Amino acid sequence: MAFMFFNSLLLLLLLLQISCSRFSLALQENSSATVRSGQINSNSVLVALLDSHYTELAELVEKALLLQTLEETVGKHNITIFAPKNEALERDLDPEFKRFLLEPGNLKSLQTLLLYHIVPARIDRHSWPKSTSALTHHFTLSNERVELSGDDSSGEKFIGSAKVISSNAVDRPDGVIHGIEQLLIPRSVQQDFNNRRSLRSISAVKPEGAPEVDPRTHRLKKPAPPVKPGAPPVLPIYDAMAPGPSLAPAPAPGPGGPHHHFNGMRQVKDFIQTLIQYGGYNEMADILVNLTSLATEMGRLVSEGYVLTVLAPNDEAMAKLTTDQLSEPGAPEQIIYYHIIPEYQTEESMYNAVRRFGKVSYDTLRLPHKVLAQEADGSVRFGHSDGSAYLFDPDIYTDGRISVQGIDGVLFPLEEKAKEEKKTIKVATVKPRRGIVAAATLLPGNFWWLYINLVVVREICSFLNDIDCLPPFSLTFVCMNFVLN
Repeated sequence: MAFMFFNSLLLLLLLLQISCSRFSLALQENSSATVRSGQINSNSVLVALLDSHYTELAELVEKALLLQTLEETVGKHNITIFAPKNEALERDLDPEFKRFLLEPGNLKSLQTLLLYHIVPARIDRHSWPKSTSALTHHFTLSNERVELSGDDSSGEKFIGSAKVISSNAVDRPDGVIHGIEQLLIPRSVQQDFNNRRSLRSISAVKPEGAPEVDPRTHRLKKPAPPVKPGAPPVLPIYDAMAPGPSLAPAPAPGPGGPHHHFNGMRQVKDFIQTLIQYGGYNEMADILVNLTSLATEMGRLVSEGYVLTVLAPNDEAMAKLTTDQLSEPGAPEQIIYYHIIPEYQTEESMYNAVRRFGKVSYDTLRLPHKVLAQEADGSVRFGHSDGSAYLFDPDIYTDGRISVQGIDGVLFPLEEKAKEEKKTIKVATVKPRRGIVAAATLLPGNFWWLYINLVVVREICSFLNDIDCLPPFSLTFVCMNFVLN
């Protein structure tokens, strides 16, 4: 009995010892986990960084969400922090680059930049190289290397191109902080910034819509920005032609001349005199100067910076115009408007265009009609087949603003006619069916039996008539044939 009690007591003590050992082991694990997951030591270099006068760097570390990463790093080995002074981050740093770092989408670049200032090893002032020839390289937490160098004569220390202004500014058991003169920028972050800046410079050009024109005055609602000399005007040429306010637009800036703007009237006079001296275009010149006021209007457009190409019909072509075509009010103006293209084209440019594209439609001052140009017989033919004209005298006058091309016909736009669809109604016709039964089916009621009897009688009469046995019934036979057929 005593032996059994002794064994039970011994077993109980053994179980109690095992449970105590397990409890102590679990308590140690829990305490170690608490230490690992809890706050860092108050004497840590990270706490010193947050409490130091390097406030700008400490704020960036907090914004980059790097505190937990640095705590884990400090728990494994000592670290060395190269802390830029506050002035380097406040005033000396490019504002555009600082704005780039603080954008939420560039958090990775900010983390890489800050980790580039931390080396996972302790580098004291005594372990710094003494001369520029004895360089040392260390890997940072961003997996990029930094270069440490020194100067024998002055005793200055450098990390990369940044000068160390306060070595061992903060010294703690788990790390050391060196104050540096400027921010260290790794190559990867600089490349990322350059790419973003290039993309921003491209996308920063906002698309601008067409200028808003007042339909009442045919002038711009808002003043247009100044254009470069020789640039096309902002106001469309059709609004410039429309009657507007009494105050005319300012002359367009020109590349030369005493007034530094285009003298459109002088250029129009020059090309009209050239037409007269060239010979064969007197009718065109007479219409521009005497019959209409188009010469004055063209001079005003050229003065405002517009360019024109005139397709001038020769005298032989103008002589073919009838009195009816010229007697209607405004008819001469409309004819000439259709021969003026609001572009600067030469014989070479038009011929190259039709050679490349086959057919080219040019806008004219007779809105909305366009003149068609295409290649024909090694030249340029304008218009359609019925009323076409060939480029007969190329480049009669070209001064960079006005181009005159002689043609051998007068052009007219195609009149748009509505096409009426012709609807044809088809009447269904039934072919007559031959045969006794077929004909009988067309008769209503019981008349088809009478029809069959008449047919039989007719055939009998026909047989008797053929053998000359039915002379008295000839009339009956003829009437029966008429009825049945």
